[in-house]
This record gives sequence, structure tokens and C-alpha cells, in this order.
Amino acid sequence: MNTLKNKVILVTGASRGIGAEVAQQLASAGAKVIVNYAGGKDAAAQVVDRIKTQGGDAIAIQADVSNATAVAQLFDQAISHYGKIDVLVNNAGIMITKLIKDTTDEDFSRQFDINVKGTFNTLREAATKLADHGSIINFSSTTTRLLMPTYGTYVATKGAVEQLTRVFAKEVGARGINVNAILPGPTNTELFTAGKPQEIIDRLASLNAFNRLGEPTDIAKIVAFLASDDAKWISGQTIGANGAMA
Repeated sequence: MNTLKNKVILVTGASRGIGAEVAQQLASAGAKVIVNYAGGKDAAAQVVDRIKTQGGDAIAIQADVSNATAVAQLFDQAISHYGKIDVLVNNAGIMITKLIKDTTDEDFSRQFDINVKGTFNTLREAATKLADHGSIINFSSTTTRLLMPTYGTYVATKGAVEQLTRVFAKEVGARGINVNAILPGPTNTELFTAGKPQEIIDRLASLNAFNRLGEPTDIAKIVAFLASDDAKWISGQTIGANGAMA
């Protein structure tokens, strides 16, 4: 199905995990995809290769989303190559789980720089550089709906992303751009599983209606829908993608 044919889509943090799956899903639906990465050059190249092997069109562009100059260059390079950007997917993010009392200034700043400032930087560029009638999908997290110790600073960043989503939807709606946030639940990625004992992973997986972790493809399919013209009347929303976890 070519539901995204002729659309050019920028996916931040797309060299691995959910971002990589999102990039591939979007390409399989007919989109031309910009695979953004910060440090994973080889991994990003592999994502591009997989897309091209399957008959898709993609390029990789390096940029640290927390750096405003780098983000401006990311948009300019993508537009120089493809002529436009129709859809922005703000997937780049990090998660540091510590009790608030144990969270260092560096932990706090790093999460806010990437998760919040990174989203802010791309939205600011999108305000003038995203094509009319485009779409924006920001990544939040189901943890914003829960009360989970050690997630305090992380959910603070994602709560900020949700508020940016709501306000920006009103700011760019006159150009026909819809803006939403997707909130994945526990998903089988390195970001989620790293450092967690299996019993913790199993317990979190049991909290949804299907008694399993989400898979990156579960999330990617929802992103593909939100990027399509079929979703244009959905805007300013925070959409749980968590199997009825919350």
C-alpha cells in the first residue's frame, strides 16, 4: 500500500530501535525517508540499505537534535536533496531512570537537552520549513500516565513534549499541518530492556491487556497512519500505543 507515496519524511533518532522500524515502515508505504542519527553512522547506513534493498528511497543525515544549528542544517540538507519535507517524526530521545534524589545535574540536563530541546529545535524549524498540509508526530511515553519511581525526570521531559504538541498544533494549523504525540508503552527495544532484570521486564509486560511487550512494528504502524492524509483531522492529541496499559 502506497499510502505515503510522494511524501518526504524526516525521522529523528532513526538509526536503531523504534526509529529504525518507523523509517522502514514509512518507506514501505511509499515515502522518501531521511534517517537522522547523532552518532550511529554505521547503523543509520544499514537502515538506509535495508530500505533501498526493498525498493525504497532513503538517505542518512547526521545531526544532534539538541544543537539548534545542526537541526537547521538537517532541514536544509533534507530539502536540498528531496525538495521538501512533508512529515516530521520526532523520535530521538534518551531515558535515564534514577530516583529523583539520585539524579545528577548532568542527568537532568542531558535528558532535557535531547528530549525537550531537541523537539523544540525541530518544531521551530518545521514552523517555516515543513510543507503546507504536512504532519508532525512527536514521541512521548505512556510513563507520563503512570506513577513509576525512577522515571521522574524522564516523564518531566515527555510531559513537556506533550504540551509543546498541543500548543504547536494551534500555531501551525492554519497551514494545514496536524501535530500529535504518540505514547508507546513498554516496547522490546535496547533502550527499554538495557539494564533491566528479566523479572522486571516480565512484570511490565504483564500490565497491558495482551500480556506482552510491544514490538517496534506495533508503534511504527501507528506512526505511518498518523503520517497519512487519513489522519488529518486528528491534531493536538496524545495517543497511547500501549495495549491498554494506561
